[in-house]
Amino acid sequence: MADGVAAKRVQAEERKVDWRRWKQERKAEKKKWKEIKLLKKLEKQRIRELAEKQVEKQEEQKEDKGRQYTLSVALPGSILNNAQSLELRTYLAGQIARACAIFCVDEIIVFDEDGEDVKSVEGNFEGIGRRGKACVQLARILQYLECPQYLRKSFFPKHEDLQFAGLLNPLDSPHHMRVDEDSEYREGVVLDRPTKPGKGSFVNCGMKKEVQIDRQLNPGLRVTVRLEEPQKPEAKVRKGTVVSSHHPRTVSGLYWGYTVRLASCLSAVFSECPFKEGYDLSIGTSERGSSVDQATLPSFRHALVVFGGLEGLEAGVDVDPNLEVTDPSVLFDFYLNTCPSQGSRTIRTEEALLISLSALRPHIDEAVKTPSDS
Repeated sequence: MADGVAAKRVQAEERKVDWRRWKQERKAEKKKWKEIKLLKKLEKQRIRELAEKQVEKQEEQKEDKGRQYTLSVALPGSILNNAQSLELRTYLAGQIARACAIFCVDEIIVFDEDGEDVKSVEGNFEGIGRRGKACVQLARILQYLECPQYLRKSFFPKHEDLQFAGLLNPLDSPHHMRVDEDSEYREGVVLDRPTKPGKGSFVNCGMKKEVQIDRQLNPGLRVTVRLEEPQKPEAKVRKGTVVSSHHPRTVSGLYWGYTVRLASCLSAVFSECPFKEGYDLSIGTSERGSSVDQATLPSFRHALVVFGGLEGLEAGVDVDPNLEVTDPSVLFDFYLNTCPSQGSRTIRTEEALLISLSALRPHIDEAVKTPSDS
């Protein structure tokens, strides 16, 4: 009997010892799992930090790719009056648009040297015929050609000024996208469609699917949209963010078309400048200027190149009520002859545009070089 009791006591003690050991082992196991969990968490955090750094690096590289300076061109609308027919007026405007797109001009200013005093292309104007309203017609055709094809019906109703616009060569700029073309940015028009509370408007960006943006905007507005990567290819709409129209240029270095501005006179080209700091480099072109070959342009943010009409820049200076000078060269930082030793008595403005921008391009590239490029 005593042996049986002793045996039971030994078994109980053994069970007690086993239970303690199990508890210790369990505690050690828990500690081990906690350590593994912590290591996994730290690894995830490290991967996330690396990903964030990579995104920051990519953004910095994009900023490095961006173009911070702008190039503006000013010319008189009266150059259209030198064309013999409505078709030729239209084709001349197309040549101006093509030249500006080729040389990445960001702003075209059409100034009046005939006293028409027109400041807008809005409203219904009667047919222009061969002469008159040249500034308005030139500005309208320039705007029409800059607009991507899939947006033209939304912004340009049928108008006599655009009667022969279908004959013109397209600009084929980077923002003139095809339906299936992949791009980070697209131009679009805000649609008049109901949306859920807290959701953004729908935009037609010329794709098979509409794009839902990050905010509510008025219908009919033209916007620049930065597209997000499609998470679900089967989704009915794409997602995008509205950005400034100069965002593709300043961040990604893409040429994103030009804006068109009407100026009532030559002095208004300078006084109504859209940039807060104004044009910090102004260049006048004339056969009476100094040779472009010897010119060294300083560093700049906003450059302006001004062209004269049939009678040169002198005609614009003479009719401007705000200018008391007679010599146009005093208005500019540089007054250049971009085609020395010309073989023709006259160079037409559309020809001068191509010649001058070609001659100035290496000088501009040199002026805007950053220290890291040199």
